Amino acid sequence: MTLQSILGNFALILFVLMVVTGVIWVLDLVVFSKQRRAAADKALVEYDERMARSAANGIRMDEQGNARSKLEADILRQPTWIEYSGSFFPVIALVFFLRSFLWEPFKIPSSSMVPTLLVGDLILVNKYTYGIRLPILNKKVVQINDPQRGDVMVFKYPKDMTQDYIKRVIGVPGDKIVYQNKRLTINGQPLAYAPMEDYLEEGTLSYQKQFTEQLGPVQHRILNNEKMPMSLQADDFPGREACTYNYEGFSCVVPEGNYFMMGDNRDNSADSRIWGFVPDKNIVGKAFFVWMNLGNFNFDRLGGIR
Repeated sequence: MTLQSILGNFALILFVLMVVTGVIWVLDLVVFSKQRRAAADKALVEYDERMARSAANGIRMDEQGNARSKLEADILRQPTWIEYSGSFFPVIALVFFLRSFLWEPFKIPSSSMVPTLLVGDLILVNKYTYGIRLPILNKKVVQINDPQRGDVMVFKYPKDMTQDYIKRVIGVPGDKIVYQNKRLTINGQPLAYAPMEDYLEEGTLSYQKQFTEQLGPVQHRILNNEKMPMSLQADDFPGREACTYNYEGFSCVVPEGNYFMMGDNRDNSADSRIWGFVPDKNIVGKAFFVWMNLGNFNFDRLGGIR
């Protein structure tokens, strides 16, 4: 693992911080605090003896109680590095637990999921709906649900596991996916499409053809660019022998334990058509909520993802 990949892995950084601050917090609880208590008790005994000798010699000391309390407090006070570690540890541990097992925030970096998701959208991803996975290793330990056609899913990019991608689940294991003339057929059943008003894509200031697509129980919007050809330059990827490509499109049979993903911005998305299938082990979670977009704030867009 390179330094760049480590710095780009926020979960790993958070885990290291949690371990370091947790170890310091435990050491302070079982070792350092007891050492400070012993040092304070010794200093107080010496202080009391000193005060007793002074009193025996007729020397009166003012505000002895305050001085004694201050001496004890100074010795018992935690060093700054221990105090900060103890303060940050529960916060870091809580954040690590929430984003590892419940919900993780993501920011949409590209336009591949327009019009469903816009560049800069801040979304929440459900980390447990597809099963509980070990943090960092992303190894599933508890099976819960399988991804369904139409789900918007975050996953590790198969060609670079340090990158998170987001696309829509088009095909599940065993499905035969046919994409011809920019229309999908799944297991011999053509999907239903209905035209909508042309969509103005803000990034390019160009109009795209917009349709609703009925993918199982999920109806969502897609974009098509009529100027873009159907022919694709596919990479070499595991399972490519299950796919055939021609000028009009392609067909693929999804291997067991894999998923076929596509962006809703169909002619502006590098997805399973290009780089192949997504293994189950790469799954991060299901995107389910848009909660903010600082560059394109619109209350109407906030809420659940379809």
